[in-house]
Amino acid sequence: MSFAIKSLTAASLIACAFAAHAQSGETVRIAFIDPLSGPFANVGQNQLKSWQFAASTKSGKANPANVNFEVIGFDNKGSPQESLNALRAAIDQGFRYVTQGNGSGAAAAISDAVSKHNARNPGKEVVFLNYAAVDPSLTNEKCDYWHFRLDADTTMKMEALTSFMKDQPKVKKVFLLNQNYSHGQQVAKYFKEGIARKRPDVQIVGEDLHPIGQVKDFAPYVAKIKQSGADTIVTGNWGTDLTLFVKALNDAGLKIPMYTYYAQVTGTPTALAAGGDGEVYVIAYGHANHTGEVGKMSADFKKQFNDDYYTYATYNGVNLLGAAMAKAKSTNPVAVAAALEGLSVKSFAGEVTMRKTDHQLQQSMFVTKWQKVSKEFPYSVENTGYTFAPVKQMEPYVASTPTSCNMKRP
Repeated sequence: MSFAIKSLTAASLIACAFAAHAQSGETVRIAFIDPLSGPFANVGQNQLKSWQFAASTKSGKANPANVNFEVIGFDNKGSPQESLNALRAAIDQGFRYVTQGNGSGAAAAISDAVSKHNARNPGKEVVFLNYAAVDPSLTNEKCDYWHFRLDADTTMKMEALTSFMKDQPKVKKVFLLNQNYSHGQQVAKYFKEGIARKRPDVQIVGEDLHPIGQVKDFAPYVAKIKQSGADTIVTGNWGTDLTLFVKALNDAGLKIPMYTYYAQVTGTPTALAAGGDGEVYVIAYGHANHTGEVGKMSADFKKQFNDDYYTYATYNGVNLLGAAMAKAKSTNPVAVAAALEGLSVKSFAGEVTMRKTDHQLQQSMFVTKWQKVSKEFPYSVENTGYTFAPVKQMEPYVASTPTSCNMKRP
């Protein structure tokens, strides 16, 4: 009898230990859906490598769930419709986690499709990790339980950027240049609202919205900026649209301060370096000169790919998934989604928290400035001899903005 009790107790302990680590050793596959061909392919290829690198670095014992992460790329060609085709293919192949970021139109399409799929297919739910699509509507009127945003949205970035710009006395006449889709339109809208509150003396002397990924020569836009008398440019452009714009500024010899969202993204630093020194700022949740674990990852990524690791949302995304899976004791998307709500993890710039009300990550923001590398800030972006050096860090509450999300939970 005593032996039977001891055996039963030992079995119970083993069962409890297994239950506590039920997900240990599992492989979690993540479908990456973004442009891998077309005008923004260079950005998509970098970010796919970034997800894969973060997944590899943070697999196994490097995360509290002891799971292995694997990221597979699906080319959406920058199109919402192609994104839906890629999503269907990923789900058919058994993926339960998807990530996307380049284009808020694609993000909205994926979020809606994931929500409908999950409602119609209980037991086959999918979680959507949005790592870079920053249209505020995705965590406001279009918020969805299965959507989690890792980047800061446009209202957050603009709240931080205008808080910095209000203290720059040289900023008096601003020209807004943006891509003509939801992101670019939102950048213009929220800049005008934010600067009016904080520096009502600042004038908007010009504004242009151009077709995304279609303009080959930005010289006419640069000419308009010159004619406007602007002393400052604000742009949310990214990828080839920002790279070609910088080249046109260089060709025209126009050097005025420029405030950007994505000047650190593939291709643009090389174009900036061709123009030499210039007063260019970036508002983002990270910068090129972090130390610690993410600094080592940046150095290792450069050694492996001769490319820059700048999408730190991949680091936060994998860390959050690992922590949520450990908390849920499962890799099941239903349990993991519930565990992600309100979850806080340590990041490269303090703690980050996935706000429960709207699934918008709350995190520190940085303003960085383009300058030559130095002993203090040594990371050479795209091997140019230049870097983006932090000039101001803002705690999460500074950039945090309210939400109108009315989350419907399953």
